Amino acid sequence: MKKSIGHDEKIFVAGSNGMVGSAIINKLRHSGYGNKNHGGEIYTPSSKELNLTNYVDVDNWFKIHQPTVVVLAAAKVGGILANQKYPTDFILNNLKIQTNTIELAWKNNVKRFLFLGSSCIYPKFANQPIKEDYLLDGLLEPTNQWYAIAKIAGIKLCNALRVEHDFDAISLMPTNLYGPKDNYDENSSHVMAAFIKKFTDAANKKLPYVKCFGTGKPLREFLHVDDLANAVLFTLENWDPSKKDAPKDENGEKLFFLNVGTGRDISIKDLAKKVAKYTNYRGEIIWDPSKPDGTPRKRLDISKIRELGWEPTIDLESGIKMVIEDYKTEVLK
Repeated sequence: MKKSIGHDEKIFVAGSNGMVGSAIINKLRHSGYGNKNHGGEIYTPSSKELNLTNYVDVDNWFKIHQPTVVVLAAAKVGGILANQKYPTDFILNNLKIQTNTIELAWKNNVKRFLFLGSSCIYPKFANQPIKEDYLLDGLLEPTNQWYAIAKIAGIKLCNALRVEHDFDAISLMPTNLYGPKDNYDENSSHVMAAFIKKFTDAANKKLPYVKCFGTGKPLREFLHVDDLANAVLFTLENWDPSKKDAPKDENGEKLFFLNVGTGRDISIKDLAKKVAKYTNYRGEIIWDPSKPDGTPRKRLDISKIRELGWEPTIDLESGIKMVIEDYKTEVLK
């Protein structure tokens, strides 16, 4: 069975309007995919055009369009506060999106499927750096367990279909992402977007201080979304888990999901200082320890995807500067 993909593929990117989906589509098009002159197509239905939580709608869509490759980047996502406030939405909506898309891709003979999970699938107190082997090796971080459980279910469904039905499904577990088209809503954003908004707005308004959640002590790893898009295309083209030389876990068993990150982390406090510096904010940074910190440290071991030949290319400082400029020109315009 052919594993790598060609420019004549009909590719469905689920979640195409989000930060991750947009970056993947840009990478695909830049790399020659979706060219109708070569028989290619890229499907980018909006949530209004295709409700992924509705099984019948998804089934009908697959039957009509018959994609050959599917990338599942659609998900309900948010920061710590959103996860705590809407646990039902985070587990139920993500389970529906995933099971519908994965099952119906298999039933409609999709030849390559890539599922995007999250680094939050790993235990709260996992050894560092976090290896793929550590999945289900301990308790989850309570503040995002609902989302994590849904993502774990997606990984396992892909794995089950591969084992039982030879469905060519692979999964990537990205670390904390940031980039263009991020969510800057103060009630649901992740930390990078929240900081960029807070400090840019504070600099513009010349505010005397900015208040940030938690203690600032946790360590986090950040990956620019364009690097993730590169990893998605790279693995679609190059990773065949069934090959003898494909990455394996510590027991020598085949791996069907791989970590994607930079392998480097930074404290939240130092991240705030960097964002303040690059937004020209010179006021005081105040920390609110009454708000949760989440997992104390989360740095991925990316040695397995490096074995295949992939490397991140955007360093944190350059990435932050690019996203700040994007926020100013695209969001504040």
